[in-house]
Amino acid sequence: MNLFGIIGRSTINFLEVVGRISIFTYKAVSSCALPPYYFKIFLKQIVEIGYYSLPVVGLTTLFSGMVLALQSHTGFTRFSAEGAVATVVALSLTRELGPVLAGLMVSGRIGASIAAEISTMRVTEQIDALKTLATDPFKYLIAPRIVASILCLPALVLVGDLIGIYGGYLVGVHKLGFNSTTYLDQTTIYLQPIDIISGLVKAAVFGFLIALMGCYHGYHSGRGAQGVGSATTNAVVSSSILILITNYILTELFFV
Repeated sequence: MNLFGIIGRSTINFLEVVGRISIFTYKAVSSCALPPYYFKIFLKQIVEIGYYSLPVVGLTTLFSGMVLALQSHTGFTRFSAEGAVATVVALSLTRELGPVLAGLMVSGRIGASIAAEISTMRVTEQIDALKTLATDPFKYLIAPRIVASILCLPALVLVGDLIGIYGGYLVGVHKLGFNSTTYLDQTTIYLQPIDIISGLVKAAVFGFLIALMGCYHGYHSGRGAQGVGSATTNAVVSSSILILITNYILTELFFV
């Protein structure tokens, strides 16, 4: 009977969390669609999420493209298919590695930052002060971050794709001995618009998940320094897991 009790309590707790997240998501999306809009905070989040994340995303995709070129060349030489290296690098980056790596990097940086900032405001009762001043915390704190994250992630992924493909080009031409013109032709011939579009759609969804989880865990954080730390950790872990799960679902929708 203890086993059934544990299962029942776990199920109830899980459903409670799902319900709380669903209600929070509905309020957050509604706040994004309805006025008032705080453009100053929105522009600040654009700079924080987009501009300041460029070095991290750029370095990650650059070396990912370089490593991908080396590894694919090592594997393809066994089948005398070295010419497919450029195609594999481009397709892998635009379809999968670009959006997933950018999402995980931004999750570690921005998701944690959002959760820490909002949870600190919760601990110091600044959110209660906003309600006292007749300011909706969802519109003032959450909506600008979600919209900015949705817009910034596709831009970061697009730049990351270009940098990653360039990294593969550097390794392919200067280390592996490919002809530069042939490498670029192989990259552009087999790269279709759907490959790029699918990656950008994934990035927009990942941006929504990152901001949503950061805001959710920050908004519902516990009291004290331990609550802030737990909110930050939970935001990064939950957004990373959701990115990986959602990536599979979107890949199946686009390409199966």
